[in-house]
Amino acid sequence: MTLRERGLATGRLPPGPNNTITDVAGVRVGHVTLIRGEGPLRPGMGPVRTGVTAIWPHAGDPFREKVKAGLHVINGFGKTVGLSQVAELGRLETPILLTNTLNVGLVADALVSEMIAANPEIGVTTGTVNPVVGECSDAWLNDIQGRHVGADHVAQALREAAGGPVAGGSVGAGTGMTAFGYKAGIGCSSREVAAEGLSFTLGTLVLANFGARGDLAIAGVPVGRLLGGESAVEPVTGGSVMVVLATDAPLGSRQLGRLARRAQVGLARTGSHAFHGSGDFVLAFSTVNGEPHLPHPSVRQESRLLDHSPLFDHLLRGVAEAVEEAVYNALVLAGAMTGRDGHHAAALPVDQVLELIDREG
Repeated sequence: MTLRERGLATGRLPPGPNNTITDVAGVRVGHVTLIRGEGPLRPGMGPVRTGVTAIWPHAGDPFREKVKAGLHVINGFGKTVGLSQVAELGRLETPILLTNTLNVGLVADALVSEMIAANPEIGVTTGTVNPVVGECSDAWLNDIQGRHVGADHVAQALREAAGGPVAGGSVGAGTGMTAFGYKAGIGCSSREVAAEGLSFTLGTLVLANFGARGDLAIAGVPVGRLLGGESAVEPVTGGSVMVVLATDAPLGSRQLGRLARRAQVGLARTGSHAFHGSGDFVLAFSTVNGEPHLPHPSVRQESRLLDHSPLFDHLLRGVAEAVEEAVYNALVLAGAMTGRDGHHAAALPVDQVLELIDREG
């Protein structure tokens, strides 16, 4: 159960029906989770605590119907693929895949193969394709040298991606992740905004792998300090986070970049400091006003939300609120896990946290 389901609702805007990124119509998410083996690390063999998560930006083929996108790099200590072209062109043309740091190359290769299978003209009679893959390191729990996520796992995550409720915590790319000294992983949240007879949805999926235990704050309460004790997880000097934002609001890539920058507000509320060694990336996309692969006709007319409209301000607030809650969900939904060499990541003591928040008012 999430904190909201336990009675603690953060933020002022209402969530969507599932409180996930898939509340934005057409967005689909798929996970493949790999857990096997225990005991001492045997590089290349195990134990395995890793996976892959796929996010489709709409129900069709994103290569044929590209979506507008914006990027913000909070701290660039990361090994992502494809983000430079997103920043330059302001569009996304593949699903977004998330995995562990050393698996990025294999996952990107598998994604290219899937896109070529769906679009055989790629690199032959038309241009190439820009795969987008993000990562965080799960090396403390997982045999990361083994690069255990293969092409079959990528294909499965893409094939089984669906709308509706999204599993969180220790699933997919979040399987081996930790945050604030506790087990963490995948977290989602969404917000609905309305004004002047219009309404839009904004959703987020966060891969949380950052933060020191003493810095954790929930609903403004410094629960990390109040819980006390040292983390069993290695001292945090880096850590990483991948934030994916989706919306059905008609925004351009510049506006989506503005939304992406507001993710820092939500992360900061949880206790993030974006350390020197952090890989902190935010990718935002809109599901409307897509761009066809073939530029015929060369000019298109489309509607656009004005920056100085009340709805745009609501979306900016929605990003901060949804990202904050998604980090909480990544922690709350992840149970304890023991990985390689007996490394143990404890679950966040949710009952204790709720008691502390209640006591602090």
